[in-house]
Amino acid sequence: MNKTSWDIRFRYLVAIFLVLFGIFVIWYFRELTNPLLIAALTAYFLNPLSKFLILRWRIRPKVAANLVYFVVLILLFVLPFTILPLLFDEFQNIVQDLYRALDELQVILANPITVGNANVYLGSIIPPIRSALSTGYVPKPQDALYILEVASRNFLWMLVILVTAYYLMTDWERLRNSMILLAPKEQQAELHHLYRDIRLIWNSYLLGQIRLIFILIIIYSVTWSAIGLPGAIALGILAGVLNLLPEVGPGLIAIIAVVVAVLEGSKFLPISNLWFALLTLGLYLLLNNIKTIWLQPRILGHSVLLHEGLVFVAIITAVILQGMLGVLIVVPLLATFAVIGRYLRAKLLDLPPFEDEAPAFMQNLTPDTASETEPAP
Repeated sequence: MNKTSWDIRFRYLVAIFLVLFGIFVIWYFRELTNPLLIAALTAYFLNPLSKFLILRWRIRPKVAANLVYFVVLILLFVLPFTILPLLFDEFQNIVQDLYRALDELQVILANPITVGNANVYLGSIIPPIRSALSTGYVPKPQDALYILEVASRNFLWMLVILVTAYYLMTDWERLRNSMILLAPKEQQAELHHLYRDIRLIWNSYLLGQIRLIFILIIIYSVTWSAIGLPGAIALGILAGVLNLLPEVGPGLIAIIAVVVAVLEGSKFLPISNLWFALLTLGLYLLLNNIKTIWLQPRILGHSVLLHEGLVFVAIITAVILQGMLGVLIVVPLLATFAVIGRYLRAKLLDLPPFEDEAPAFMQNLTPDTASETEPAP
């Protein structure tokens, strides 16, 4: 034994100290959790594009990662300056159309509605709505410092996300190998195997998300086309893609679809624009609930080999506790914990950690003794 070896009790003390110090570091830098998760998800969703370039044009992995990253970064900075002016003009047109719709609705509601023996005047609700739409928030001078502070913090967090995502895309293999090399040499092959199983889970989850997007595009496009919603196919594509943004995406597409229905009406249904907007919203809410309760858990659960009921509960819990970011990662994270749990259980019980390996006690047997202990075919 090495004379400088640590006593076993001292090793346990150091290990306990390192665990407690790690918990303290995680708690102290807890605000980094969301930016790092966003950076990891960004690299995760962009990785298939890099793999496509590598397989299609035989580009080196680091070159492909740089190409995808900087093209996407340029698009993120260029598109707002080209699309926002158009969106602003469209928004102004929508506001004007909404004012006209309010005028028409006020005329309709000018006459009282009789409910039993009482007359209900609904026309009085239109002026407050008009006032709320026309009143904008004007920041006060004392708020300028707070706004500047928030903007600076958000800019720095965005910088952390962009830089972290870049290094995860370009240097992930080296980082992964460095972490595995920290383990004892005899355990490194198993850790590589464990990493491959976890990577398969996340790749399968991504394929499940893509499958879900295409199914939703078909469902929304067909349904809205059936009732004559203008731009049904474009709205269906948008609804499918925005499904990647839980909570925010469904709400945004619902608003867009209802606004289109109110302003344009149906192509062939002989009903008023207001009733058509209610029909559009009702069908969307019905389909969205079917997606949330049945379709999404079923597709994502099958992609990562988890029961759809467990996936549904996990998604709802993530919505309540963590919001949009939690919903995006809860399913593959749960499957990852299952893979790691099976591995740890096998190691604790001295069983083969992976299905393609023999039990530990069998690996030490010679061919002769192994044939004696194995059952006859």
